Amino acid sequence: MSATQWLDLFNQVLQQLPITLVMIISALIFAIILGLLLTMIRIKQTPILAPCARIYQSFMRSTPLLLQLFLVYFALPQFLLIFHININHFDRLFFIILAFSLHSAAYLSEVFRAGYLSVEYSQIEAGLSVGLSYPRILKNIIVPQALRNSIPNLTTQIIELIKDTSLAFTIGIIDMMGQVQLIIGNNYGLGMLEVYIVISIIYWMLALIVQGVFTLINKVSEKPYQA
Repeated sequence: MSATQWLDLFNQVLQQLPITLVMIISALIFAIILGLLLTMIRIKQTPILAPCARIYQSFMRSTPLLLQLFLVYFALPQFLLIFHININHFDRLFFIILAFSLHSAAYLSEVFRAGYLSVEYSQIEAGLSVGLSYPRILKNIIVPQALRNSIPNLTTQIIELIKDTSLAFTIGIIDMMGQVQLIIGNNYGLGMLEVYIVISIIYWMLALIVQGVFTLINKVSEKPYQA
């Protein structure tokens, strides 16, 4: 293939980059919110909710994402019909974002909880001994260190989410991977190797961008802590 053909192939695949970014960003926002909620429930050991959170995390971490996606897209609407709630007309993007959010939240909650537990309790005791309230200890002592300690695992989970979006085409979403399948289908399988090389490079570049951003954040966070 000539350089022009390679560029044209990249351009065709990148046409669906916006919808891929919408899935990634939306799912990440909702996953962080739900993940933090699960973390608080687990840390505070809230009666009834804490066991439910553990069961939820266990299920999400033990079953394939593709199965979870099919459960959300095919089974959830049927289940809600029992309560006369019809979501069959919802856009497919809604189901994709919901499935990815629920899946990622289970992992992010463990990342956040591990970050919280990585802060030595002696520091919390020291804060209490000088009269600091728990909210201030949380803000000035726990959260900064917990976030810094969570950066490596958080980076990994975001990259996993980026890769997971490649499953969206299985329910008819034309994202970058869906575009790849269309290109291959329209060419009757010809040029398959080149197309897969292109999509691999694009996902790799996205992952490198995330790694670069969080490496920079990590360097900034390594500055001496000041309460």
